[in-house]
Amino acid sequence: MKKKFNIIMLIIILSLFLGVYLYYENTKLYVSKYNIINDKIADTFNNYKIVHISDLHNTKFKTLVKDLTKEIKKQNPNIIVVTGDLIDSKKYDLQVAMEFIEEIKDIAPIYFVSGNHEKWSSKNEEINSTLTEKGVIILDNEFDKITINDESIIILGMKDPSFYPKEISADQTSYNLKETMDKIGNTNSFKLLLSHRPELFETYVENDVDLVLTGHAHGGQIRIPFIGGLIAPDQGLFPKYTGGIFTKNNTSMIVSRGIGNSIFPFRINNRPELVIITLNGE
Repeated sequence: MKKKFNIIMLIIILSLFLGVYLYYENTKLYVSKYNIINDKIADTFNNYKIVHISDLHNTKFKTLVKDLTKEIKKQNPNIIVVTGDLIDSKKYDLQVAMEFIEEIKDIAPIYFVSGNHEKWSSKNEEINSTLTEKGVIILDNEFDKITINDESIIILGMKDPSFYPKEISADQTSYNLKETMDKIGNTNSFKLLLSHRPELFETYVENDVDLVLTGHAHGGQIRIPFIGGLIAPDQGLFPKYTGGIFTKNNTSMIVSRGIGNSIFPFRINNRPELVIITLNGE
């Protein structure tokens, strides 16, 4: 009888420990900071700060959203960028997502590009309309020029490939990026690309973008020490691009591990991530 009681108590203690651990891993914000140095960045943009948010998935963890908002205010960024999946197509709640946008919209200008969940929700028109009403700048296959004292950087965005038929989505995405780059024209200005998809890194390299900010992979959902993420959409098992910075030729890509969850409800060894980027010239 005593042995059975001890086993039950052990199960209860382990269950409580697991519950506390999962709550911590899914609600305790982690802040990552990157310093990007590039000779295309003019002196007027030195210490220019960008807050990068991805894959919010209209999370309803109030503690997490509160901490996220507080940290963004603390960082006092020059711009805020959101790289898709602001909402979740399986638990669509635009109000929750927009309450967060309302909290941060007066901190700094917000730039947004779509993710696959915006497409899957079939509510993209409603989402874009509401974002526009709140002053958010949507960069799906568009670009903007940010100017300080006659010096500029270019910020451009890619519409998510899910908006196109699967058999042509990769080619269409590559074409769209090339077309947007052609619209920008021949300029030596630093080019910042917002895109949801890290697995398209080679496309970004081919187009000679300076810095790309992406998400989508959710950090591999479960992160294994010394190995990395376990699985990511469109990359499969042991994916290459789940978090951190990757560089090839003249292009660097920062992959956010994101904030919320979607199909798999838990993050393990993979806390929600807010990314802070500071630009500096050489």
